[in-house]
Amino acid sequence: MPKFLIELEHESDFEACKLAVKTVLSYGSHFLTNAEWGCEDNEHKCWIIVEVDTKDEARYILPPVYRNEAKIVQITRYSVDNFKKTIKAQSY
Repeated sequence: MPKFLIELEHESDFEACKLAVKTVLSYGSHFLTNAEWGCEDNEHKCWIIVEVDTKDEARYILPPVYRNEAKIVQITRYSVDNFKKTIKAQSY
């Protein structure tokens, strides 16, 4: 199943951080416990990896306030073998 990295960004003040955590928590504690936050390093974003069939499915699991602005990227982990196959397939 495809994996997607979801990035949610919020403002840099403390109140915005609290609101972001509260909003994510409102979608269930499982959502919050799977999120990684960069706030303590002044990177006011949250990242979550999900396994769903499409980018649209990834978008619709987010709280509505984040759906339009979330950055969603399909990610792939390569082994040496499947990386070599990908390189060969991309050869010109």
